[in-house]
Amino acid sequence: MKITENVLMLDSTRGSNCFIVFDKELTLIDTGLPFMGKSIIKELKTLGIKLTDIKHILLTHHDVDHISNVKLLKEQTRAKVWAHIEDIPFIIGEKDRPGFKKFIGKTISRRIIKDIEPYGENMKIGNIQIIHTPGHTPGHVCMVFEDVLFAGDLVKNKNGNIIPYPNLWNWDSEKMMKSIKELNNFKYEWICMSHGTPCIK
Repeated sequence: MKITENVLMLDSTRGSNCFIVFDKELTLIDTGLPFMGKSIIKELKTLGIKLTDIKHILLTHHDVDHISNVKLLKEQTRAKVWAHIEDIPFIIGEKDRPGFKKFIGKTISRRIIKDIEPYGENMKIGNIQIIHTPGHTPGHVCMVFEDVLFAGDLVKNKNGNIIPYPNLWNWDSEKMMKSIKELNNFKYEWICMSHGTPCIK
């Protein structure tokens, strides 16, 4: 699904959306649910994208439906993988996820890569602005590229309504609401969330 001239949502990742950003260097945002990896690779090839042209894989946070295919995609693309320093220990298996999440995804821990670069403060990767938006997880980030906000799991699209991600799934819902308010400091037209159809702000 084409969002803008330079942003594409992969059809193979419906349910936990992943996006391709056609920036100075080709960038993939998130890596989808378990077992989506081969479908992602197939779609990229169908789109005429050479896998090794993808230079960056940006992770919004540590949840299983965002990191499950990172090892496979890293191996196939040789891209640099990025995540927030607060979430990296959960991604590489040094820490258990908080609450009931620690029981989710235990079986994939052996497939997680170790070489992940931490985002810097107020960092840009190419023209993609990285914004630390804690709440859903300690190291959750959003990203702004041109007029598109990549919201990760900060919000979701439920029947056409943009709502905060449900409290049950959040590390700290109070911090998450503060993060949502802070996004008012950024300009964007499109909201591309991980769950639900992208929409105009």
